[in-house]
Order: sequence, then C-alpha cells, then structure tokens
Amino acid sequence: MFAVLRNMFKVPDLRKKLLYTILIILIFRIGSTIPVPFLQFDVVKRVTLNHNNFFSYIDAFTGGAFSRVTIFSMSISPYITASIVIQLLTFGLPALERLAREGIEGQKKLSKATRYFTVVLGLVQAITFWFLLRGGNMMFHEQVLAYRGGISGFFAACVIVAVFTAGSALVMWLGERINEKGIGNGVSVVLFAGILSRAPSAVGKVYSMLTAGMSQACLGVVLIFLFVLITAFTVFMTIAERRIPIQYAQRLVGRRMYGGQNSHIPIKVNIAGVMPIIFASSFLAFFSLIKAFFDVEEKMWLGKVLGLLEHGTVIYSVLYFFLIIGFNYFYVSMQYNPIEIANNLRKNNGTIPGIRPGAQTAEFLTKVMSKINLVGALFLGFIAILPMVIGVLLNVNIALGGTTTLIVIGVALDTMKQIESMTMMKQYKGFLE
Repeated sequence: MFAVLRNMFKVPDLRKKLLYTILIILIFRIGSTIPVPFLQFDVVKRVTLNHNNFFSYIDAFTGGAFSRVTIFSMSISPYITASIVIQLLTFGLPALERLAREGIEGQKKLSKATRYFTVVLGLVQAITFWFLLRGGNMMFHEQVLAYRGGISGFFAACVIVAVFTAGSALVMWLGERINEKGIGNGVSVVLFAGILSRAPSAVGKVYSMLTAGMSQACLGVVLIFLFVLITAFTVFMTIAERRIPIQYAQRLVGRRMYGGQNSHIPIKVNIAGVMPIIFASSFLAFFSLIKAFFDVEEKMWLGKVLGLLEHGTVIYSVLYFFLIIGFNYFYVSMQYNPIEIANNLRKNNGTIPGIRPGAQTAEFLTKVMSKINLVGALFLGFIAILPMVIGVLLNVNIALGGTTTLIVIGVALDTMKQIESMTMMKQYKGFLE
C-alpha cells in the first residue's frame, strides 16, 4: 500500500487527480459547517439526537452536518436514493432498459435523469425535514426558529427548503466532479469523508474512557479490541472471493492457434457491498418518519406499534437483519445474470471443467452464487446489528460502527485498486514510449 502511494506521487497526472479530490473533500467539509439561515442548530441538535435514535443514524452518514443543520444536512442521500430508483426502473420499464443497453450515450441519458430526480427528491426531503422541525413529537415549534418579527414564517420556510435542496444538488455535483477529474467513486468518497470527519471525536471519547478510571479504562480497551477485530474481519470478507475455473478450447485461425488457456470467474462474497444495508435502513426509516411527522402519541395503539419499530429495539434489530438478507439477494439478482454469463462463456468457447455448456453451466452458477450470497448476506446482517448488540451489552453508544467501518474499508480498498491500476498503466505507457 505504501509503495503504491509513494509511486502515485511520482506520476504528475495521478498527483493532480489526488489534489483535486482533496480539494473537493475540503469544499464538502466547509459546506458541512455553514448553517442554514433562520434555524438554531443547538436546539435541533439537542432534540434530534436525544429523542430519536434514527436521527443519530442519519447524522453518522453526514459527518455531523445533520445535527448542525448545515447546507449539506441531507448530504448525498437524495442522490443515492435517486440512483437506486433509476437502477430499479431500468429492469421494469422497457424505455429505460433500452437506454441501459445503448452504451455510453444511453448511460449519459440515465445519468441526466438521475440528476433531475435527485433534485426532486431533495426538494421532497427538504419539505419533509422542515415539517419535522416545525412540529411532531420532537416538540420544536417556534424555539427552533432564529428569525424575529419582520420576517414571515412562509419566507423563512421557503429559504430553508431552498437551501436544503440546493445543498443536496451541490453535493451531487461535487461527487460527479470527483468521478470526472478525481480519484475514486464520487458518492463513496463523499460518504467516506463525512464518516471519517467524526473519527477525532470518537478517538477523544475512547481516550477519555482510558483516563477516567479502571472500569472505564477496561471498557475503552474492550472497544479498541472489538474495533480492531471488526476491521480485520470486514477487510477479510470484503476481499474474499470464490474463483470458478474456466477452460477455453483451442481453435485454429489461419496458421495460428488461439485459446487453450486457463482462467477463472471471480465471485465476491460481499457482492452487493453496503447497498442492502442502505435499502433496509431506508425502509425501516419510514416508520420513524410516520411517528415524527404525524405526532403519534405513545399511549395510542399506533404509537406503541411504531415504538417497537424504533431504531435499537429488539424487533427493529431482528427485522433489520432479515431485511438485509432479503435485499442482498434482490440486489445481486439484478446485478448478475447466470444465464447471460453462461451464454457469454459458450460464445467464447469457455467451459467450467466437469460442467456442460449452456443450461447446466447456468444452473451451476446459480447454485454457487446462492451459497455465496447467503454468506455475504449473513455477514452484512451481522455487521449491521453488531453495534446495537454491543451498545446494549456494554451500555455505550457506538452508532453504526460496523456499517461505517464497512463503507470506509470498501472505499479505501476500491480507491487503492484504482490508484494501483492507474499507476501500472502509466508505467506501461512510459515503457512503450
């Protein structure tokens, strides 16, 4: 890793890409500290983080921007949701499916549709967030507003909603700039930057535990040990893969013999990455939003039911675990088609040793992927609910430790692979020149 980083700084183009990415991250972090007009962030932070653990969940992904009600409070979430919806629609709408098969031009049109849909979702989420701030069981009402007489409530609402929407669109634009001129995936890098921004405060909390007394020091040591263990396990599962051997038949073209080499199909254990966790959390967030939006009282039967589905409860954790497993199979089934893979192998004279081409190859790939998906789904479910279990057992708040670790490790590994491949390409290019 250090050798790759050292070689990267020797290549001018890669150095420029890295500096450009750092500049975009810096702009994102600056925007995460600029407050939205007419709102008192101290009131919002106190109420959101104390009355509903779901808002702590959102705050972890935005790097604290949500609790500080800054212009980037919604961060990249509208863009992620829009991308997921457009991707799902490409499998249900023939027009979008044709665009997905048109190559680069079709992808450009889909990207344009995703941008427009991101703005629409950003506007809807901004309006929803405003209504949550105005009322609901969080009891904000007028104390959250920082404006005084002379400015109408309607004007303040329009400004707040417009700033939230513009902030989500700007974050989307920053992510696309990273894709175009920087290093790594723009959306992932923005999430990565937001999550890592909370690392100093987390380190400070652990350090205070180590210096607070014997019992707290032991608790801090346990947390450090669990963090190292979770990190090592996550790295192992992220890079783990099943390699299916492929044998290509020899063929004579003119006077030359082609084919005959051995290869393999790599199938990752964690094919879906963090997407099933995002799907499941977004689905369960609907119940928390209903309770906050409609001011459901705890004594009502609906309030009791929704209270059982709040973030951190036993029912929530169990439902969360099984939803992750279900969404993992759903997402992988959309991304990988064993029949198409089998047909491509047959067209290229490739076979799996001991398996006949065609239907038997597709059936074999389906069985293998089902087993691998089960392991990957159980891993994601375990990582997602582990912080909740540890929080209950040790009576500490380590919100989203497993999920954030998975995102950080995944982004770091993918970025390092991209840097390594770009470095090798520059070396080969220099050799040929």
